[in-house]
Amino acid sequence: MHSPGIRKASEACFHNLCHLPFLGIPEPQSSTSTTTAASYRHVFEVSMASSIYPNSQFTNHESFPSLQESFSHFTKTFPLYSQTDQADKIREQEYYHLSLSNHVCLDYIGHGLFSYSQQRSYSQEATVASASSSSLPSRRYSSSLETPFFGISYKAANLHSQIQYGSHESELEYKIQKRIMALMNLSEDDYTMVFTANQSSAFKLLADSYPFQSNHNLLTVYDHENEAVKVMIESSKNRGAQVMSAEFSWPSLRIHSGKLLEKVRRRRKNRRGLFVFPLQSRVTGARYSYLWMNMARENGWHVLLDACGLGPKDMETLGLSLFKPDFLVCSFFKVFGENPSGFGCLFVKKSSSSVIRDSAGTGLVRLVPARRPSPISEGSANEDTETEEKAKQELHDDDSLQGSSSGPMSTQQTSEKTSELEEIKEISPKLKAPEIEVSVASFESSQSQIIASSGSGYSYLECRGLDHADSLGLILISARERYLINWLVNALTSLRHPHSENGHPLVRIYGPKVKFDRGPAVAFNVFDWKGEKVDPAIVQKLADRNNVSLSCGFLHHILFSDKYEHERAQILETRTGEGGTVLNGKRVKLNSGISVVTAALGFLTNFEDVYKLWAFVSLFLDADFVQKERWRYTALNQMTIEV
Repeated sequence: MHSPGIRKASEACFHNLCHLPFLGIPEPQSSTSTTTAASYRHVFEVSMASSIYPNSQFTNHESFPSLQESFSHFTKTFPLYSQTDQADKIREQEYYHLSLSNHVCLDYIGHGLFSYSQQRSYSQEATVASASSSSLPSRRYSSSLETPFFGISYKAANLHSQIQYGSHESELEYKIQKRIMALMNLSEDDYTMVFTANQSSAFKLLADSYPFQSNHNLLTVYDHENEAVKVMIESSKNRGAQVMSAEFSWPSLRIHSGKLLEKVRRRRKNRRGLFVFPLQSRVTGARYSYLWMNMARENGWHVLLDACGLGPKDMETLGLSLFKPDFLVCSFFKVFGENPSGFGCLFVKKSSSSVIRDSAGTGLVRLVPARRPSPISEGSANEDTETEEKAKQELHDDDSLQGSSSGPMSTQQTSEKTSELEEIKEISPKLKAPEIEVSVASFESSQSQIIASSGSGYSYLECRGLDHADSLGLILISARERYLINWLVNALTSLRHPHSENGHPLVRIYGPKVKFDRGPAVAFNVFDWKGEKVDPAIVQKLADRNNVSLSCGFLHHILFSDKYEHERAQILETRTGEGGTVLNGKRVKLNSGISVVTAALGFLTNFEDVYKLWAFVSLFLDADFVQKERWRYTALNQMTIEV
């Protein structure tokens, strides 16, 4: 099916063998690379098991080792972790708000464009500009005007016309597009890139433009509910597509290879279609082989790679240089831990662009350069305010897609949005939701962040957040995240309820456990001393009270073999969604799966962050804590928010 060279290269990338010298563990002596790789992974996992304290179990949150003790033991086990301190220096200098706020951000997905220090520079510039115009009538700037860097506005164009004929680009758009292409390790000779409102917009644009009339199938590979995928499925079904999904074996949640292979190799005239594939789950951290992309392509599928859950340097891996997808989607936010607004990007391979059809789909946006507030007359100020409010209303009316893939993981909305948001504010005042900004945002940054284009009045931004990722590099970022996520998994599984039979575990991990080849995300649930699951929405809100931002997810398409069939009823839960059967006069769809809490790490995450999450989860070892917070949750009439 493919050459041995490609297969070996893919497997090497999939198992991250290029990272092996940077583990901080003894190098085993072996005569073969395969044995060496397996030995490395084994030694790593054994070492991680003792990275807290050998054979330790914790039953009382008040007798926890301190942060200093835990970090000392961790660095003794993995001394080369200290070589990732460049990331700590960047965090201290450019993202110092994370320490000042004492807030742990484990809910960001996508890539950060700018640093907090850049945003502060904008704020100072805006303050100076405001003070210089103090003799004029005062004006209140709305949040959209105060938000730095750029704004976005929708374009009256569809994907087909944009790909085939292009459009006029501002210097800002050209520079940011060029910078993103460099980050993604993609050539402008091979791919065309367009800006979208968010990940959901990118998925819907492609679903609206893909020829499902001739290529009938849509095959997705997600172990969790994803809002963008749901939007794509709905759009493709309306256009006659047959939707299929990969299944994931319980309890490992690995792809059931046999069933997916059968779907990919379907021997029918209509077997071709769109294969939607993430290289790793952004909820469980499970990683998938590049070979699936190549196998799908060889069987007549077009491949969409969802890169939203990948790290900022993962596109540099050898596998992605060998297996270039037909389409690729990624997302960007402005400032990690501070400004989750941003945009999505859709890349279309030029050799595959002829497949795109004309459609009425919308979702393309343009980036609007921002200017610093300047002295203006009272009449102009009032006129601008009216224009701004009108633009915001038009954007709100036009935006049928909720949430954003950049920044904190988006949550599904209930019908009573307003009252629910007020309730959430009471219990989680710091919970931030992704937003989409309008084109009236204005900005002219300080001399170090901005290089002005002569005569045009526009500026382009230095994407310092992306520069930081480049300066650290793939190997350092991967090693740092591997240490931290595996330590966290090991720490969470060390928590056990006191006085329960057989030391009932407090936490259950879903998907990969301590494992060399896992991504920097973990899905888990907390259980009380009776073995009953604590609602993930409660855990999320209580974490926010403790200055830890987490997300919730819903695992699905879980396949139980005969060996585990008896666990199905106990493990799975059922909830309703849109579509499906009619029940009591309403059309509902019953979805089976597992609601979970999820934490996602990035290159700015440090040891203190994962320790604080561990310390927070340990509070549930106190049964009174669980009962007390459940009572408060019910008293406040909080509603479950499902991601």
